[in-house]
Amino acid sequence: MAQQPHPDSALMTVQCAVITVSDTRSPETDKSGQLIQQLLLDAGHSIRFYTILKDEPQEIQSQLKTLGEQSDVDAVILNGGTGIAPRDTTYDALEKLLEKTLPGFGEVFRFLSYQEIGSRAIASRAIAGVYQTKLIFSIPGSTGAVKLALQQLILPELMHLVTQLKGGV
Repeated sequence: MAQQPHPDSALMTVQCAVITVSDTRSPETDKSGQLIQQLLLDAGHSIRFYTILKDEPQEIQSQLKTLGEQSDVDAVILNGGTGIAPRDTTYDALEKLLEKTLPGFGEVFRFLSYQEIGSRAIASRAIAGVYQTKLIFSIPGSTGAVKLALQQLILPELMHLVTQLKGGV
């Protein structure tokens, strides 16, 4: 694991929302949504909101707009709908709303995915950015992708990025 350029000065609990985008999953079968929540909780963060949405751009945008108005949410992690199949619309819904993007997130995620799954990684449209002072991550819905994204990218940087959004250093 790479060293952090500078450690975060203080530990903080990040208030998170988790959204699974799927036409077929239920709370009982949503292994990826459950894994995201568990990894966040294990790292000392809290889950303020969880839901499963159909892969409909209007539903995704409406939910993000609602979360954008909530002061008790710092970060939103979506999983699912990031491929290129006709029903994969999460990226399309989000990229229209994001005020700033973090291109490095998708680039590094695909690089790390390539090391695990090979050339299939090019089909991922993982994206991250900022909407209404909230940190937004959108990752594929497989448990392997969730584990990779959370453990290697999101959790190591979550406190630092939220601190930056709140005007810290």
